[in-house]
This record gives sequence, structure tokens and C-alpha cells, in this order.
Amino acid sequence: MGGGAPRRAKSVAKGGGGGSSSAKRKVSSRDEEAGGDGAAAGSAGSVPKKPRREQASVGKMTSGIKNKIARSELYGKLKHVRALEKKKLRVARQKAHARALEAGETPEPRQVPKTIENQRVRDETFVEAGDDEVAEEDAEDEFASYFSGASSPKVIITTSRKPSGEMFKFLENLFSVIPNAYYYSRRAYHVQEIVKLAKKREFTDLLVFNENKKFSHGARVNGLLHVHLPDGPSCLYRLSSLVLTKKIRNHGRATNHHPELILNNFSTRLGHRVGRMFASVFPQRPEFNGRRVVTFHNQRDFIFIRQHRYMFTEDFKGAKLQELGPRFTLKPRWIQAGTFNTKEGDYEWVHKRHEMDTTRRRFHL
Repeated sequence: MGGGAPRRAKSVAKGGGGGSSSAKRKVSSRDEEAGGDGAAAGSAGSVPKKPRREQASVGKMTSGIKNKIARSELYGKLKHVRALEKKKLRVARQKAHARALEAGETPEPRQVPKTIENQRVRDETFVEAGDDEVAEEDAEDEFASYFSGASSPKVIITTSRKPSGEMFKFLENLFSVIPNAYYYSRRAYHVQEIVKLAKKREFTDLLVFNENKKFSHGARVNGLLHVHLPDGPSCLYRLSSLVLTKKIRNHGRATNHHPELILNNFSTRLGHRVGRMFASVFPQRPEFNGRRVVTFHNQRDFIFIRQHRYMFTEDFKGAKLQELGPRFTLKPRWIQAGTFNTKEGDYEWVHKRHEMDTTRRRFHL
């Protein structure tokens, strides 16, 4: 009985070995046939497969280690080795570039990394430089009188009902950004009523800032309604990433000079319209003595708003920036033709996330 089990195991092993060898012969013969067919298909013009990446990531190389301490130590060592390799390649490229310039030769073009911005999908509304049709529209739109100097902006600022102390701190910072701005208490007025009063007093823009009502978690400014007077348009934004001036490190104090305005990366027809709407809030006669700059930078349909003062060096060969604050970000929700009217208003554009944001490489501004 004791010697039967080994004989059975031996026979099973033999049978398994014979089966595996025959299976290997069958597989090899099939592979040869498939290889021949693949070669014939390749000669017929089939698309070759993309080669796999030669070097795995550090995370994949260390993911099989269960001990957290050993995994983190190996991860740090491998990251350090990868960083040294990248530095060697970078130094070698820089030296080759310098040698080519010294020899009077044309150096190799620098590699441009792929980003979401430079891989952007352009649609038919993209505005090219020197577009005559856009220039004609700009000469006849609602903001033409401000850019021609025929009228000057006069802005009324209000809030949602029962504003908190955080809202007033934000407005205190905002008045240092927007010239010719006046605050009026909201009280129990509706927005349509404020629009009528603002038209009678010849205001050109209405800014209504909203905040959430969860005072147990702290009030937070989270929205902006911008109504251009007297005939619109109106635009609603989501406001986020608010940082007040006192929380900005090494911030400066803004002066009363009219700022210079920078509108960056508003590339489509819609973005061009939004940019002109922002520009109409500021006087078109900047006072360069104040060295103030207000920037509206659009990136992936998020509008980053910053205020700086540029300071020249002692030899006047360079300059540096000092942030004045506040800083916050706007995300457009919809644009409506005419003044604010949620019941009968005609919407020019509405952001529908599930329908419009089907790819990360398509932007609307």
C-alpha cells in the first residue's frame, strides 16, 4: 500500500508530462501557422500593434510588496534613481544645445510636453487674430461705447439677503480692485427691482454676490451674478477658491489708480464676449503711475482673477510682482440675453455638464 501511491503519482506525472509535451507541440505548430498567417496579413497591409512601454512606473514596480515600510523605502530609492537619470539626460541635452550654438549649427528642437491645453480640440467658434467679422461685431455690441471712450463704467455692488461678516470682508477687498464701485444693501428687493433702480441712476453694471446659508459650517461666498446695464447681457458664475488679502503672504496695499487690465486665453466667440463684459467694468484709461494690474486668466473654462503691482529693480533692467489680493476663481454657468429674467429670458449659452463635457480636451471659453 505504501508503494502504490508513488507509482500512481509517477504515472500521473508521466501522463501529465506526455500531455504537456504533446500540447506544446500542438501549440507550437499552431503558432507557426498563426505566424505564417500573421506574416501574410502583415504583408497585406495590416496595422502593426503599438509597442509597449519599455520601463514600468515606480508604483507598478513596488505594488507587489506588502510590507508598507519596505515598499516606501524602495519607492523612494527608485524615485531618486529616476530623478538622477532625468537630470543626466537634461544636462546632456543642454550641453548638446550649447555645442550646436557655438559651432554655428541649428540645434535640435526642444521637446514640447503634451498638455490638455496644447491638445485642445478647436471648434468653429475659435477666434483667430485679425478676424474682420469679429471686429465688426465688436464695433456694434453692447460694450462698444466703453472701448471707444464715449461712456465710463459705474458699478453697483450688492449681496444676497442677510449677508454675513465674511461677505463684508470680501467686499472690502473687492472695492480695491474695481474703481467707481458703490455698495447698496440688498434688503428685501428682488434683482429685477434693483435693475430698474440702477437704470434710473445710470449705473452701467450690477454685481450681485451670493453666499451659502450653512452658517453652522461657516458662511462662504459661492456665486456672482453680473448684469450689464441697461440692456444686458447677464451672466451667472460659480465663485470658488477665495483668498482674502490678509491671508496672502507678503501682500501689498492697493492704491486708487486705475489699473491696467489683462485678458488672457479667451479664445472662442463666447470667451471673447465674456472677456469684453469683464473689461467693460474697468475704465479704459489706465494710470500707469500706480503700476496696478488686474488679470483675468482663463484656463480650462476657469477664470482666475488676480491683482498685482509690478516693481522695477534698481537698475531698471527687470521687474517683479507683488500680489495685492484678493484672489478667487469664476466658472460660468449661463449667459442670458438682456437683463436678468429667469422666467422669460432668452439664454445665449447654458453649461450642461453631462452633454458638453464629454472630453477633457474641449473648452467653451
